[in-house]
Amino acid sequence: MAQPIPLPEYGALLAEVRTVRRAGVVGLRSLDTPELCGIVDRQRAGGTATGTATVEQLLRTAVSCLGGGTLQTAAEYCLGLADGTRDWPAADRRRRAAQVYGVSIERFRKHHELMVLGQVTEQVLLIAAVPVTEVAPGGVGGCETSPVPLSELAPSHRTLHPLVHGRRATVTVHVHSVDLLREIDVVVSPTNTYFALPAPFKASIAATLRRAGAGKDPTGRLVEDYVHDELRGWVARNEMPGRAALPGTVAATTAGALRAQGVRRIYHAAVAVPRPDSNDYDVRPAVVAQAVVAAFALLARESGHEDPPLLSVCLPLLGAGRGGLAPLESFNALWPVVEAELARRAPWQIHFIVRQHAHADLIERLLAGSVNRSSH
Repeated sequence: MAQPIPLPEYGALLAEVRTVRRAGVVGLRSLDTPELCGIVDRQRAGGTATGTATVEQLLRTAVSCLGGGTLQTAAEYCLGLADGTRDWPAADRRRRAAQVYGVSIERFRKHHELMVLGQVTEQVLLIAAVPVTEVAPGGVGGCETSPVPLSELAPSHRTLHPLVHGRRATVTVHVHSVDLLREIDVVVSPTNTYFALPAPFKASIAATLRRAGAGKDPTGRLVEDYVHDELRGWVARNEMPGRAALPGTVAATTAGALRAQGVRRIYHAAVAVPRPDSNDYDVRPAVVAQAVVAAFALLARESGHEDPPLLSVCLPLLGAGRGGLAPLESFNALWPVVEAELARRAPWQIHFIVRQHAHADLIERLLAGSVNRSSH
């Protein structure tokens, strides 16, 4: 197995990506980008750099991992990676990226652009986090472009043993959709401060849990929207209809139909603050930490009243979806809270859930102590 190597510092890497935005990919040869070049050099040295043999290819791979939609399209315009934009001036590329989000150029520059470039940087870091000897041909960082042999498929469950205050703890990382969880007492689900769940057909964690927890007839038609209705009841009992809760508030419901899979409770963590007159949200790392503190406090209160007690809790990377936080930022916010619970020898069984193996690789490297999280 390849030895872990230190990841580039996030701030330095983001600065280089912003430099590329100003010059465009046509100016790459004249730019000073030692961090980006270093990642490419390591991929070349490993003999697996099929998709990342140049800095431009590295950036293209990172952008392709953004999952499509407005985020990926705006990133392509920002960096000059969209068809026909290689030689566009930076101002024209920014203007077109702002149009993707339907905002003014100035608002895009102040708010959206840093988020977009930050997400590109995060994907570059995820690429760098995967040891080159483990990268499948034609892909990197969980964005394979060619089939991976069955013998090389990464496991969907990883058991880690981080050192916490002088003793080894046990942490399980799940790499799959949240609706596939089995025998987990509590799942923490990110939501907005109005506790308004997204439509069941959406792809977010909250929408997936709503869909999976619903009662359905033999044709698959939704007949009982258990999670949604219970959460609405919680809002009504707390006299909050139409009013926002304090960021970091946590509301508990049952898991509805997911009870059949051993999932007993859903803790809805209000970490996303809607932006006025937009479809966007703001998530602050401090709020993520507050929500995790509140979730553990609620778990401590509820556990003793349940038979058997609630012990296992599963956390996603809160705020790392539409909230705009980088996975590193989210994990850096929530891990100290988890670590404090483990350090005081709380009985909780800790689980994390992510959708990409690159994110699981990142968590594994961070918990192995090979990365100084405070530097990011």
